[in-house]
Amino acid sequence: MKKFYSMSLVLLLAISVILAGCGNKNQGAATENGGQAADGGEAAKSDIKIGMVTDVGGVNDKSFNQSAWEALEALQTETGAEVKYLQSKSDQDYDPNLNQFIKGGYNLTWGIGFNLANAIKKAADENPNSNLAIIDSVVDAPNVKSVTFAENEGSFLVGVVAGKMTKTNKVGFVGGQDSPLIKRFEIGFAAGVKAVNPNAQVVVNYTGAFDKPDLGKAAAATIYNNGADIIFHASGGTGTGVFNEAKSRVKSGQQVWVIGVDKDQSLEFGDDVTLTSMVKRVDEAVKKVSKDVVDGTFAPGTETLSLKDNGVGLPETNKNVPQDVLDVVEEYKQKIISGEVKVPAE
Repeated sequence: MKKFYSMSLVLLLAISVILAGCGNKNQGAATENGGQAADGGEAAKSDIKIGMVTDVGGVNDKSFNQSAWEALEALQTETGAEVKYLQSKSDQDYDPNLNQFIKGGYNLTWGIGFNLANAIKKAADENPNSNLAIIDSVVDAPNVKSVTFAENEGSFLVGVVAGKMTKTNKVGFVGGQDSPLIKRFEIGFAAGVKAVNPNAQVVVNYTGAFDKPDLGKAAAATIYNNGADIIFHASGGTGTGVFNEAKSRVKSGQQVWVIGVDKDQSLEFGDDVTLTSMVKRVDEAVKKVSKDVVDGTFAPGTETLSLKDNGVGLPETNKNVPQDVLDVVEEYKQKIISGEVKVPAE
């Protein structure tokens, strides 16, 4: 009988340990101001902490903020590093959000988008021993990694698609904020269109925002009503409205297209309206720089990713673009990489 009770006690203790372990698994922790920690699951353990501050487009913008966060989630799964984001509802949130990570001892703090440049510079100057990084702007500080892209080159290629495939000889561009960065999208796109279709007209509309789908919908409606059948947008979350306008027109029998940006947006909005996308590998850049921190090889400085680096371009799959058009795209891609074709940026 004593032997039976001893075995029962051992079994009870074992069950208690298992249950305690299950109860302590990381399920993800919410942070202030809209922040959220990724669920580490069964990832390897690491004492590295990486924070990310979004611009006002938010982490679910289906564009560059979302790509950046998905990269950090993947990094956590692979390395066990702790990752969190803080969502900025206005530009007034940039400074406190960055400082929350810095004061919290994070090994790297990201600012996603050129609108955070001044805040990143201020934080870097005030905290010289902290590592920071930014997407889409160059911040001159010894503790900042700046990652930019040759958006004009990738936009040129989707301009080639639009120029070859428009049936009305009129295409559109919807931008977010009118800035040097978004101008690179517009100018590269127009150059690509004109390279293959000199008679095509490019209609441009800037909404002034990256987080206003209603403005994107109105801008798209104006351009489609003006006779365009293809719109390329570079407007973050505002672009959701461009897609919504196109979907409503397709449902009514009008054949119009949207060219997405940053990610393969056909995965989000469907092949019925997404002609192709200008993919900007924000995810790869964020993951690579963050992995350098995990590996202890973080190097501040500036890096520009172009067609040659596979930093920009079309998605691997383009269901709505005929092979003969893709062949022309590839020809121009190689000419840009070799330097034979110089794509304007301003």
